[in-house]
Amino acid sequence: MRLSSFAGITAVVVALAATPMAAVADTFAVNKPHTIVAFTVDRLGLTKMLGSFSKVDGEFTIDRDNPVASSASLTIDTASLYTGFEARDKHLRSPDFFNVQEFPEMKFVSTKVERTGEKTAKVTGNLTLLGVTKPVTLDVVLNNIKTDARTKKDLAGFSAQGTLKRSDFGMKYLVGAISDDVTLMVELLGDAK
Repeated sequence: MRLSSFAGITAVVVALAATPMAAVADTFAVNKPHTIVAFTVDRLGLTKMLGSFSKVDGEFTIDRDNPVASSASLTIDTASLYTGFEARDKHLRSPDFFNVQEFPEMKFVSTKVERTGEKTAKVTGNLTLLGVTKPVTLDVVLNNIKTDARTKKDLAGFSAQGTLKRSDFGMKYLVGAISDDVTLMVELLGDAK
């Protein structure tokens, strides 16, 4: 190898080493005991029913330098549905509603993040429910990112809310008596991986 070629390669390596690397997004695993997906629906214009799913899994990334490059993927176990009344829960798990035997999971995968404030964003993603995938937008608040004193790892907490039409996913049973519009709420905690 000629000395001039070696010098050229060395110069390129040194230049690359001196170039600042792009910041890597932090990845968080869903902290299952402290994450919940909940929903409310209007019944007969009289009251709102509150339900929740206690089994949520997945991960999300936070790009602190470029928040719009952040992403999330959540999987919800539909059989973990709970409204506080066993007979109603059984009916909601049936083919009239969530059909948990055929569709044991509901999934949300983000496709776009639009920053709306210092700690707020609109997160649009594909929600798959009953085998149907439709876009849903959530208003998201970053509550905090802090280091866990015990594990020395970062924790990140979010609150999110959005509205969807259940009939868009084929869930049309008793639309009218029970509202088509469903308010979706997520309280999400993640542990840095």
